[in-house]
Amino acid sequence: MKNIVVLLLGVLGVFYLLNPGSGLFELIPDNLPLVGNLDDAAALVLLVMCLQHFDIQLPDIFGRRKK
Repeated sequence: MKNIVVLLLGVLGVFYLLNPGSGLFELIPDNLPLVGNLDDAAALVLLVMCLQHFDIQLPDIFGRRKK
């Protein structure tokens, strides 16, 4: 049951980031200074956490490797 909930949250994050309605589905409008992109950042964090739950590791862009 937990995996289904995490999968649905991941799909919601992808849907929010792709935003096929071209701005029709926005929690915070992007034209607000300093806070306009916080909802997009939260959707990205949600998606990354869902990927980590299913052991899908993104490449480490800063060059740090686990030993």
